[in-house]
Amino acid sequence: MDDASYFSVNLDEVMDKVGVRLAELLGCGFGIVTPGASAAITLGTMACMTGGDPEKMKLLPDASTLRNEVIITRQSRNDYDHAFRSAGARLIEVDTREEFHNALGHKTAMVAILGTAEARGNIRLEEIAEAAHKAGVPVFVDAAAELPLRPNPFLSRGADLVAYSGGKILRGPQCAGLLLGRRDLVKAAFLNSAPHHGYGRALKVGKEEIMGMLTAVEMFVHKRKLEEEYRVWESWYGVISNEISRIPSVRTRVIPAAGASPFPVLEVTWDPKQVAITAGEVGEAFLNGEPRIMSHASGDGSSFIIRPVSMKPEHPPLVAARLAAILRGAPKSRPAAAPRPPAADLSGEWEVAIQFVSGATTHTLALTAKGSSVSGIQAGRITRGRIAGKVDGPTVTLNGTLPYEGYRLQYHFKGDLSADGRSFAGDVGLGEYGSAKFTARRTA
Repeated sequence: MDDASYFSVNLDEVMDKVGVRLAELLGCGFGIVTPGASAAITLGTMACMTGGDPEKMKLLPDASTLRNEVIITRQSRNDYDHAFRSAGARLIEVDTREEFHNALGHKTAMVAILGTAEARGNIRLEEIAEAAHKAGVPVFVDAAAELPLRPNPFLSRGADLVAYSGGKILRGPQCAGLLLGRRDLVKAAFLNSAPHHGYGRALKVGKEEIMGMLTAVEMFVHKRKLEEEYRVWESWYGVISNEISRIPSVRTRVIPAAGASPFPVLEVTWDPKQVAITAGEVGEAFLNGEPRIMSHASGDGSSFIIRPVSMKPEHPPLVAARLAAILRGAPKSRPAAAPRPPAADLSGEWEVAIQFVSGATTHTLALTAKGSSVSGIQAGRITRGRIAGKVDGPTVTLNGTLPYEGYRLQYHFKGDLSADGRSFAGDVGLGEYGSAKFTARRTA
């Protein structure tokens, strides 16, 4: 990557040569480097809708006059639906064979499948590909977290395009990914992206990432030995396990590589009746110590997993010592605090003003209270979902989930009731989207 930064190049020529080399290494028709797997999904969708037609490219993101429907299986819906929709596509969800075959039509541009979800669906990739190809429709597989093995586990079964992350198990640049598959479609995807002047120009990948990604693939194919890496990582787990398993009720187990985790992980569990600490508190203790340790320890449970790929050989003893100290230092038990009687009955309808870091919105709550427990419906701007929580004296805690297509938006309200019980206000956690302020008021 450093070498590439010193040269001015023709990116069309570079990507063409890299594409040929990726095809040789990974056994596919062609390949391009993209700025991540999500970008590979968007560019692949653009390719299926526009091909190499510049006029069609200029229409995007308005694809209403094009073949713009992407059929997606129910099990494949997730937070990355936006990668298809951002190209201007309209998602058509199917679950059964009948629904899939009925959905294929003159507006179908592509069929989309999440690689790790395919086996859970009601229709196999081979059947999907056979029917789609008869209709002249390509099949796309999102395999971001998986390995681009040879033969490819999806292209060999009929898929036309497959996307991979470059920064996960391939250990390449974090801002890079791969789009592999049919030569014509992969080339069309590149034409829809930079350096060409289309809607996909924002999905730019530089010469540094291109060469870094190619190098990572070269190493994956010719130098890296995954089984040896797994044995090294499992030896690190042994260091951690030997230290923390001496603590009463603490147990560990190695979960083999599978699916979206193509490497072994270590699960750590404990009995909260003997070690009274939550996984979230373990995670906070890791981050508040020195050096800071980032982990997957979160939530109110009593278990979490350790992933090896970001650790170095000197890290396992440090992690083992810190985790042992945290678990040993936890109280043996935690008496449950006696709940306070609710300061007000929250039953009824509420209007909730939410002030984001920029902008604001209004949600409504329809709540039913039974003692300290509260449940009901939260309605947002475009969708609605369940909400539940409790009232402890004047303190209100509510957790709501708003489903939208493949998304599950989380709202964690915590605030205090006013003296008259007609309003409560505080903070609302939005997960990866930060936090906001809210004020809830009873409606008439």
